[in-house]
Amino acid sequence: MRTLVLGTVALDDVKTPSGVRRNILGGSAVHFAMSARLFSRVNLAAVVGEDFPPGYLDFLRRRRIALTSLIHDRGRTFHWSGEYRGDLNSAVTLKTDLGVLTDFKPEISEEERDIRYVFLANVDPHIQRYLLHRLRSPKLVGLDSMNYWIHHQRPVLLRVLKEVDIYLANDQEARSLSGESNLVKAAGYLHRLGPRMVIIKKGEHGVLFYCSSFIFCLPAYPAARLIDPTGAGDTFAGGLMGYLAKSGRITPSVIRKAIAYATVAASFNVEGFGVERSASLKMGDLEMRLAQLKDLVSLGR
Repeated sequence: MRTLVLGTVALDDVKTPSGVRRNILGGSAVHFAMSARLFSRVNLAAVVGEDFPPGYLDFLRRRRIALTSLIHDRGRTFHWSGEYRGDLNSAVTLKTDLGVLTDFKPEISEEERDIRYVFLANVDPHIQRYLLHRLRSPKLVGLDSMNYWIHHQRPVLLRVLKEVDIYLANDQEARSLSGESNLVKAAGYLHRLGPRMVIIKKGEHGVLFYCSSFIFCLPAYPAARLIDPTGAGDTFAGGLMGYLAKSGRITPSVIRKAIAYATVAASFNVEGFGVERSASLKMGDLEMRLAQLKDLVSLGR
């Protein structure tokens, strides 16, 4: 089974209490792919500029990421610079250079139009909608966004939400879009906007899943080694969508297990800068940590 991800491929400058890294490989599509690849083949739709290091392309190919729809355009690659302070729950954006992302229009092959599991990672909702309408018959479409699009592109974001199956948002985004402070009420509001399933990511406090038939909560894996949380939410999404694609079914038990795998995948992401940790992940790593998570949340008899 294959998964198609639309998102960004970026060069990041990141500063945390653990150090500084410059021009490291990042972007929503890349972080998604690092966990999704453990469950399914990943096709990546994004754009990079003339300054994108060829070594990073080789890095992605070695992890069996299909780059058929990675466009190489004239100009500079999307570049984000940010700093984490205190509890590292949120980044202070120091600089954003959209570069070639400004005029990006995704192009996918005829074969990729038939991929049934699709994730629209965080980009302009106009771009998300453009790709969505080029797919033939997707079985499951997930979507992520951010506060910038909620505030500046709300009408088109609301249109896209009517056409997707899963909406992933962090707690701030969920409250911002819904106007509700209570996250269960916020999830209900977001569900009524169109998506069949809503997942609210709460960082170190875990995740809330909401649909019409059941609600499910899972705590985060208690990571003691927190280096860089950049891309943790995208890594979560990759684990989720990758497992659902591999399963081929959408049932309550499958959803619960997908969320558990996604949770442990994200816990590895924060243990290194960029994709340092997630790029070396193997299924055995996820299985071991998943077993530990089960023990942590067990209520016994």
